[in-house]
Amino acid sequence: MTAADVAESPARPSALGGYEDWPGYAAHRHVADSPGAQQLADTLGVPSVTTDLGYTVHSESRHDDVITSRLSWQVGFGPRTSAWFVRPAGATGPLPGLLALHCHGGIKAYGAERLVAAPPGVDNHDDGSRPDGLSLTDGLGTVPLEMRAKLYGGRALATWLAQQGFAVLAHDTFMWGSRRFQLDPLPLRTATSVNGQRAIWREAGVEPSPAELYDAAAGAHEDTVAKAAALLGTTVAGTVAHDDLAALHVLGSLPGLDPERIGCLGFSGGGGRAMVLAALSPMIRGYVVTCMMTTFASLLPAYVDAHSWLLHSPGLARLGDWPDLAVRSSAQVLVQYALDDQLFPEQGMRDAHAYLSRQLPRERYTGSFWQQPHVFTPAMQEQAATFLTAALQPRHPSSPTPEPARTDS
Repeated sequence: MTAADVAESPARPSALGGYEDWPGYAAHRHVADSPGAQQLADTLGVPSVTTDLGYTVHSESRHDDVITSRLSWQVGFGPRTSAWFVRPAGATGPLPGLLALHCHGGIKAYGAERLVAAPPGVDNHDDGSRPDGLSLTDGLGTVPLEMRAKLYGGRALATWLAQQGFAVLAHDTFMWGSRRFQLDPLPLRTATSVNGQRAIWREAGVEPSPAELYDAAAGAHEDTVAKAAALLGTTVAGTVAHDDLAALHVLGSLPGLDPERIGCLGFSGGGGRAMVLAALSPMIRGYVVTCMMTTFASLLPAYVDAHSWLLHSPGLARLGDWPDLAVRSSAQVLVQYALDDQLFPEQGMRDAHAYLSRQLPRERYTGSFWQQPHVFTPAMQEQAATFLTAALQPRHPSSPTPEPARTDS
């Protein structure tokens, strides 16, 4: 639908397609476990989280030395959440659990699929059906594996982590994959942006795929979602945190997992999600933030437009700087900085590292610097897995918590 078509239509299209129940749900606020977490939850406007969500297992397969189960649950508003639970085949005894948080990547047609390897002979896509039988991709096609190759070194991160001995849950969060907005018909402002992108494609002789068309619309629509969130007293990051908190409680209830040994990790926007989640929930004992650490001041004037509403939450700066989110958590954290990261200035990363080194004891903060662009390479993933293995060791009264190695540069 073009902007002209929309203008001539009798009814103005919904700007909240599939989420018309969001306003009523957002009226109820999350109750955190500590005053500091409550202050952050109130600032982000995190909606109330149901901690005893039921989930449905839709399929299970064994491949590549792991068992992959496809799950879904309903958080209370919007579409159902799809997720993948991956754990080592033949494991005995409770395993450490990880929440693998997908990146933003400018791709909202798909969410956690980018982190999960499909069983042999099965494409990592949805053929028009979601676990609950409703439309998921609407013919958007397969998950772009080139994204995995470009950003994750070709690895399906959640599957690889399961091969290292973790029980891993990877879920679609608010705005992505199964939780994306319905954008047909397009909201008026979104339609104008999409028409501009269509003109660029036409000029270049490009025939966009359905997923590319959706992502062009979703990129422009994120501003509309942020405005709606402001009207509801919440934020994009706060509503994403709601979905992540819900998934964390699902993870803690899954069989074969030790609920006292839970961590999370994420690259780029997923790293920001990991930091917010650890600041909000004492369930997180260790976490990894990859390519998502800097100071707010360093983003101005040149880098502010490189980032989404996951980073730019109104009011957050009143609580402190971006690294202060890590200070709010009692969990051990590994922050991986990429010195050639095109989204963050090097000085901002070094300033954040210096600040965290001053504010947190050595046993709680590890910083490492990599001569890499904005990527999560296999070597970085291996460091993350080693760190999380140490951070999530069983606690014994007679043994101190293992101290991860600290890397300074």
